Amino acid sequence: MFDILTESFTKTLKVISGKSKLTDSNIRSVLKEIRNTLLDADVSLQVTKDFIAKVRARALGKEVQSSLSPSQAFIKIVKSELTFIMDSTDKDLNLSSQPPAVILMAGLQGVGKTTTVAKLGRWITQVQKKSVMVVSADVYRPAAIDQLEKLASEQQLQFFPTDLKRSPIDTIANAIQEAKINNIEVLIVDTAGRLHVDEAMMQEIQQIHATANPTETLFVVDAMTGQDAVNVAEEFNKALPLTGVVLAKADADSRGGAALSVRYITGKPIKFMGVGESADALEKFHAERIASRILGMGDILSLIEEIEQKVDKQKAEKLAKKAVKGKGFDLDDFREQLVQMRGIGNFDSLIQKLPGNVSNFSSQAGKKSITQMEAIINSMTPDERKDPDIIQGSRKRRISSGSGTQVQDINRLLKQHKQMSKMMKKAGKKGGMNKIMRGINAMQGNIPGFSNKISSISNLLSSNKH
Repeated sequence: MFDILTESFTKTLKVISGKSKLTDSNIRSVLKEIRNTLLDADVSLQVTKDFIAKVRARALGKEVQSSLSPSQAFIKIVKSELTFIMDSTDKDLNLSSQPPAVILMAGLQGVGKTTTVAKLGRWITQVQKKSVMVVSADVYRPAAIDQLEKLASEQQLQFFPTDLKRSPIDTIANAIQEAKINNIEVLIVDTAGRLHVDEAMMQEIQQIHATANPTETLFVVDAMTGQDAVNVAEEFNKALPLTGVVLAKADADSRGGAALSVRYITGKPIKFMGVGESADALEKFHAERIASRILGMGDILSLIEEIEQKVDKQKAEKLAKKAVKGKGFDLDDFREQLVQMRGIGNFDSLIQKLPGNVSNFSSQAGKKSITQMEAIINSMTPDERKDPDIIQGSRKRRISSGSGTQVQDINRLLKQHKQMSKMMKKAGKKGGMNKIMRGINAMQGNIPGFSNKISSISNLLSSNKH
């Protein structure tokens, strides 16, 4: 995601990294490169001009010149201004109205609107813990209705059937009534898309909006269309009181033009972004975190949140208790961690949140590695899994043959297990987890909010001691 931006920013900022003094000349040179980077990424010209002007003004001021580390101060300014152009207040969904709270989804045809409806419905049920019904107002494309019904069934969402003989207005009114009767808390309305903005489309969606009286009117854009997405968003914003934007297909967007322009131009917050094809591949949009990712700093907070949502907490607590009691971290435990990693699913999403340039990292290679390690452990006897130290020459050859791997693969796995075992022993000692996490936090530059996440993990371990 945004690979071109990340690569260009990383390369450009390296030019001034570590410099003890910044001059007007080298600042102008770097800003020229950043300007070209933004324009190449299809960022709006107006957004680019404003961004460069603000960074230049701050970079030539006391904020940088009086800093003990001017280059770091400059990078901090760049991150701050990147955050500003993407940020906005009121990013949370408004679901506080008398049930059902209605969310109206708008957008052109082919941007991923229907799949986004299902993803958002799943997110609301999983995170907000609210009941959700979905309905399609697209009477022109029966296939779209069938698609929504199938997706709703897969995500265990209530589906209100669309009567093709009735108008979209009647369908929405009936869906709202049905949601009230069944005490459904949120109703998501999928509207008809068009290949382009036209008057008939706008009139119809305005009528639907008047009937639905939604608390949220979200515009879904294909992030890969860059500046075109922003132009279309402006047109919809004139016709509808939009409350936010959803960036669909953000995982496939290597440029980032839409992400860096749409909020600044329309004034509407980006509330979510699609980061893959799977049902759980929808994330809340956090401008500061995205700015960090663009600058190659990673997004540790989102990484932790994603893992927290998908890891089996009971199994994690069981392992934590084992560590606290000082019991060994054997290969059965290691295999359980591998299974959970595989269950997390969207490897690409996780990889993109790691610091540094990971564009060349193959998520397929990561999945293959986990599968291979599982096969190796499954080829061991119970005694070998309990006591890896007994795995020597002949045993390694037997395991290698049984798992279809090489002896060096066995050696690599045993080394990884030993390293993880040492870490678990430290975690089990008094204050051990805090020391480990403080070290991780220091590496991440004391990210705001990171310590709170770490404390919650440490508290879990501490509470298990009593």
